[in-house]
Amino acid sequence: MNDRPDDGPIQTTWRARLRNHFVTGLVVVGPLAITVYLARGFLDWVDASVKPLIPSTWNPDTHLPFAVPGFGLLVAMIGITLLGALTASLVGRTLLSYGEDLVGRLPFVRPVYRTLKQIFQTFVSSRDQSFREVGLIEWPRAGVWSLVFVSGPARGEVAERLSAERPEVGIDDWLTVFIPTTPNPTGGYVMFLPKAQVRILAMSVEDGAKLVISGGIVTPERAVPAREVGSAVPVPAAEPPGDPA
Repeated sequence: MNDRPDDGPIQTTWRARLRNHFVTGLVVVGPLAITVYLARGFLDWVDASVKPLIPSTWNPDTHLPFAVPGFGLLVAMIGITLLGALTASLVGRTLLSYGEDLVGRLPFVRPVYRTLKQIFQTFVSSRDQSFREVGLIEWPRAGVWSLVFVSGPARGEVAERLSAERPEVGIDDWLTVFIPTTPNPTGGYVMFLPKAQVRILAMSVEDGAKLVISGGIVTPERAVPAREVGSAVPVPAAEPPGDPA
């Protein structure tokens, strides 16, 4: 009878420890299991697409009692590398030019091909034109800040037209930014803003993507002080106030 008052706290502590251990194990196993599942699904998809194209003599699945996972991916990587080497030659460039001319004559395929090619060239081949920094802008109204990825300076007709509309902002003082959506950062809005209205953060683009995908749950630690792109450019009086400091 005298020991019963102590049973409650002991059981509560034991249950709390068990729950904490379970949560800790879930945090460790959850991301690993999802990563393995996605990687295995990707390998299976590539194998199912590439292996039927491989002659049976060269396919190890026909000589072994089990399927070799990832062999299709290996063949695809080798094939893409050889195709890139062939394209670098004069014969390869000529064949590629003929192929692009043929695709360019198709009314519905042409815009899709050109758009995809430009996207791949931007994100894969040309690292200078990919997202460079992460910033904040006042959007959709003054006092409300949204995370953006800075693509680079605005160029061409866009910069010329904006400078004509805003003579106080030079043609080289416009930035192209991308406002991602949550939880899918591939969708969003492209905007052109003066440098003075963009506040650059110290976080990397990868950390910014994590912040967007997690809906603000995963917040990277601030390593170095943030800076402002437009710190050297005076903010025009007509622009809404928005100094985060």
